[in-house]
Amino acid sequence: MIAINNLSYYIGDRPLFDSANLHIKPNDRIGLIGLNGRGKSTLLRLIIGEYQPTSGEISKSKECTIGFLNQDLLSYQSDDSILSIAMEAFEEANKHQRQIEKILHKMETDYDDSLVDKLSKAQEQFEALGGYSMQSDAEAILEGIGFRTEDLKRPLREFSGGWRMRVMLAKLLLQKPSLLMLDEPTNHLDLPSIKWIESYLRSYEGAIIVVSHDRYFLDNVVTSIVEVSGFKLTQYSGNYSFYQEEKAEREEIQKNAYENQQAQIRQTERFIERFRAKSTKARQVQSRVKALEKMDLIEDVVDENITMNFQFGFTQKSGRYIVELNNISKSYGDLQILKNSSAQVERGDKIALIGANGKGKSTLLRIIAGSEKIEGDRKEGHNVNTAFYAQHQLEALNIENEILQELQQAGSSKSERDLRGILGCFLFQNEEVFKKIKVLSGGEKSRVALAKTLLSEANFLMMDEPTNHLDFLSVNILIQALQQYEGTFVIVSHDRHFVSQIANKIWYIEDQEIKVYPGTYDEYEYWQAKREKQLAAQAPPEPAKPKAKSAGKKVRNNQEEQELKKLKQSLAETESAIEQIEGEIANIEKDMAKPEVFENPDTLAEKTEKHTQLKQQLESKQENWETIYLEIEELEAS
Repeated sequence: MIAINNLSYYIGDRPLFDSANLHIKPNDRIGLIGLNGRGKSTLLRLIIGEYQPTSGEISKSKECTIGFLNQDLLSYQSDDSILSIAMEAFEEANKHQRQIEKILHKMETDYDDSLVDKLSKAQEQFEALGGYSMQSDAEAILEGIGFRTEDLKRPLREFSGGWRMRVMLAKLLLQKPSLLMLDEPTNHLDLPSIKWIESYLRSYEGAIIVVSHDRYFLDNVVTSIVEVSGFKLTQYSGNYSFYQEEKAEREEIQKNAYENQQAQIRQTERFIERFRAKSTKARQVQSRVKALEKMDLIEDVVDENITMNFQFGFTQKSGRYIVELNNISKSYGDLQILKNSSAQVERGDKIALIGANGKGKSTLLRIIAGSEKIEGDRKEGHNVNTAFYAQHQLEALNIENEILQELQQAGSSKSERDLRGILGCFLFQNEEVFKKIKVLSGGEKSRVALAKTLLSEANFLMMDEPTNHLDFLSVNILIQALQQYEGTFVIVSHDRHFVSQIANKIWYIEDQEIKVYPGTYDEYEYWQAKREKQLAAQAPPEPAKPKAKSAGKKVRNNQEEQELKKLKQSLAETESAIEQIEGEIANIEKDMAKPEVFENPDTLAEKTEKHTQLKQQLESKQENWETIYLEIEELEAS
């Protein structure tokens, strides 16, 4: 379908691609990955012909049509409704619809057999193009990616950039090009919409190229990975998880081949040096010199993984409770976000706030921060020092500052050497720290803003979508920083891999209440799937039989009340046991990282065995918690 042969592309004298090759076949599902700045988006623009190669060629089959979703579409505006914009995808059907309307209008004053014939043919073609279902198809896709039915008639201009991007995505999906190219499609989608898109793309009839830093998304959608690295395009069969395993194996083979070749070179050079002066060995020496000159050198493996080894500390410890929310209510006109809901953020909580857009996640984050007006009581704890990160923090950067200056003005007392070490962790090496903020990309600005947030010495962090615009390496750095962070945080994110690595509690808003799952994201997903399966398996309730009225609701008998009381007490005890075990696991993991432990095989083995036992106990307790929780739900619902 598309063949890329010996592609080279230079920006000035800097190569992005050098003799790169790739063949895209019908029904391919390709994940295009690589560090920011390596040329992923450029490759997509080369494929659609927006950029021209320096050398090499990109050939396309005649029947190949291409749809391209990119960040430039964020600025597109129109007074037309989002439904009508999405329906622009049906170009041919719309043309026939206009023709039908024109014929019908003419027939009002000039009824003629030839017009009837034209109308009949136009209607047949309109039907063949799916014209009669195009509105329902457009509505289904727009609602699938998060729009409410009542939003469909609203003009595009009323929506933010992220929502406008969704409209453009819907239009592309409706066009059904033979090659669909998506550049960071999940950046502007919430979790339910991401899952809907995953399902849609799995059954998409054409080929797909996706640039994404969402590992779960790539695992669920693509069947091959193309990595942009070393000015080349390297293809791996399989999803992202397979790519990681396969790349590790390839690099191990390459590393061994490199070391063997280097050993061979050293031996040859020693032989040449030792016997160069001996006439009896002249022929052999000359032969080895020529062999070295002709040798195809194997490159060493470049480790692009960076290990974060900087401790982001804080000067004062907070009290037990960071923020307590009691009977909170919040609404915008008729839209009720929260109603008489309560929750507490405790010291040491690592909370991920997840769920669909429009449910109130960002509102809840602002309530926790104390910047949102509410009904109810918000109580801040003792010695709480807060730092807030959101995408607007990028706009707050002083664009005339150099990167190092920006960190120096962040209120930290750290030395320049320490600050440069921190910037090194965030991929700003050597002279790069003197770059002006105004010349940085969106991803680079995000890294500067994140470094400032973590440098603030706050003991409580709040972050709204911190992984947007970050590549895999930058996300990994942020994960390491947050895993080492000893304070408390609440983070809104739709990146499931990121959340699975950093959170020990999951919050979500359901039925206008803050709900808490006391475990990791993977455990939450397992519990949620189990819960949904059990609810689906339940038979529909029998029609209620008339009963004597008693204060307007069913009154449980004494036995049921006692059972419910016991279950709630058991649930509280289990939660307490889970917290205790998690604390013991955290302490053991800290011990295992100490040099005196990991350098002593006996002590390390003892700690490892204890760690394994505690993990097993934790899993057992969590399963017990799930069982009790579901029993309480069932009894309260009866």
